[in-house]
Amino acid sequence: MAEALGGSRALVPGLRVGHFTDLEALTGSTVVLVEEGAVGAVDVRGAAPGTRETDLLSPENTVEKVQAILLTGGSAFGLRAADGVVRYLAERGKGFPTPGGVVPIVPAAVLYDLGRGKVHRPPGAEAGYQAALAVGEEVEEG
Repeated sequence: MAEALGGSRALVPGLRVGHFTDLEALTGSTVVLVEEGAVGAVDVRGAAPGTRETDLLSPENTVEKVQAILLTGGSAFGLRAADGVVRYLAERGKGFPTPGGVVPIVPAAVLYDLGRGKVHRPPGAEAGYQAALAVGEEVEEG
């Protein structure tokens, strides 16, 4: 079915993408992973943005690179999924170096998809962790 909808496409070298879907709740989390870090930027718009750590992307701040970006469902509840991506990166020693150890930098943004599935179960930390575990160099499109 994926072929009929567009198939897989290779990404930019160094980028890996992973996804976790909860078919019962009709929501999920997608992570773009660059473990060695990449410069990021953001333009937040709208009347009710749901974000985490996007202020770190401002050029005057200390943090110069991010290790991942998370896009997730679940409205404000879904921001918890970033905790799972942070855990994944911390287990691998990837992040911003500090005297107390590395701190993974994972800006995140949510969309409102509540009430679409059979159950109310916004993505949590485990969804983010599973999305990070699923990373690969090709992305399913459809």
